[in-house]
This record gives sequence, C-alpha cells and structure tokens, in this order.
Amino acid sequence: MDLRLGEHTAVIVGGAAGIGLATARLFAAEGACVALWDLDPGVEEIARQIEAQYAVRTIGLTVDISKEDSVARAKARTLDRFKTLQHVVHSAAISSNKFGFPFTNLDADDWKKTIDVNILGMVRIATALAPELIRCTPASCIFVGSVAGQIGSQTDPPYSASKAAMINFAQCMAKDLASQQVRVNTVCPGMVPTRLNRSVWQAWFERAEPAERLDYEDWATRKIKQLVPLGNWQTPEDIAAMIVFLSSPLAGQITGQTINVDGGYVMHW
Repeated sequence: MDLRLGEHTAVIVGGAAGIGLATARLFAAEGACVALWDLDPGVEEIARQIEAQYAVRTIGLTVDISKEDSVARAKARTLDRFKTLQHVVHSAAISSNKFGFPFTNLDADDWKKTIDVNILGMVRIATALAPELIRCTPASCIFVGSVAGQIGSQTDPPYSASKAAMINFAQCMAKDLASQQVRVNTVCPGMVPTRLNRSVWQAWFERAEPAERLDYEDWATRKIKQLVPLGNWQTPEDIAAMIVFLSSPLAGQITGQTINVDGGYVMHW
C-alpha cells in the first residue's frame, strides 16, 4: 500500500531496537527519510544499514532524552540533514526494573528515573520538535504507550503511571495543535517480546519464590493465554504498522486517539 509518505522525514526516538526500529524500517519502506535517535551508540550503524537497504536518506544519532541539551543537538543535526520534519514517533521508555506488587515494595526514590525518562523525556521531545511539526504541516506525532497505562499494571507501577501520563499528555497536545494541522495519537502495544518486556519478567523473577519461578518463555506464554484473547504475541512489526498508518495522510482525520494493538487485551465496554 502506498501511504503517500515518500520524501517525508520521520524522527524515531528509541529507533535502535524493538518497536522503534521496526517503525523506522517501515517508514523507509514507504520512501520516507528517517532520523533514528537512541541512547545506544550502535544507532549510527543501524541507520546506515537502513539507508543501504531502502535507498532513503537516514541519520543515526546518540541521544539522551533525559538531557535537554542532548535533544537540542540532535534536533539541530537532524534539521541540517533533512531541512523538514513531518513526523515524530516517540518510542523511548524504561521500566523501574523492580517488581512493584504491592506498590509498597517501591520507595518514592524508585520512581524518579522512570518519571524523568518516560514523562519528562517525552515532554522534552515534544517541546523541542513541535515547532518543526507546525512549520511543516500537515504533520503527525505518535507516542508509543502501553496497555499498562490504561489498566494499571501492578507489576511496575512507575512504568504504568508514566504511560497513563503519556496518554493524557498526547490528548493535551492533540487539542493544542489541531488548529495548526498537527495530529497527535497514542498507540498502545500489548504483549511484545522486547527488551523492556523481558526486564518486567526479570523484576518478577527476582522477587518470586524459587518454587514459583518460570523462565521468560513460560512466563510470557502463561500471561498471553490468560490475558490476550487472540492468544498471540504482538510483534514490533504489528505495532509499527499502526504507527506508520496513523502518521500517513490516510489517517488525516484521526487525532487525540488511543489505539490498542494488543490482541484484545484491553476492551473498553
């Protein structure tokens, strides 16, 4: 399908792995130029590989979204390379790396890094890049949320709360920017086999009684059978397909929405 994204430019925050990388590849397959921002210094080589495979212009930049000056430098280098910016996908997030059930297992200090990266990092990205989206309208911004932000995941309350904040902030942005033809939506994955998902398992495993411990595959399989009506993992490519569609002109009347790609995990009655 031609999503009419040729020669557009997309910034993918968290673009070196998982959902972000799958999204960058799909944008490139549609003919868009892509800027991959990630804390992983390997992002530069990943960008070069995408450029060679899809014959589109790319850049890979090491960015720490917890630092405003790092975001500013990445913005400057991206605009120097591409001049315009029509799409932002924010897919960078961390867990607390602690098993949070009950929530009293965590001290207030255990929340700080998750909030700084997942909430304030999101705000830094939005504040830095919204003016460029306005300048290059029609444009779009997609936040990668989580079903945990809608149902309250007891496994990791800081992560869950940060994703709830993301959903709300995306709606604030959507209202603020609608008159300027910038659309803002949130895509919420369900069970996706990413490094972040594995970190949730690791935090559970370390707190579980020895007799109750399961390896990652068995733990995930049990969760999927219990929680996902379609009974399958969601892949990074499943999530990327929704992100890129929502970024395209085909979704030109969709803004302020939270769309789950979760196999039916969350159903709103």
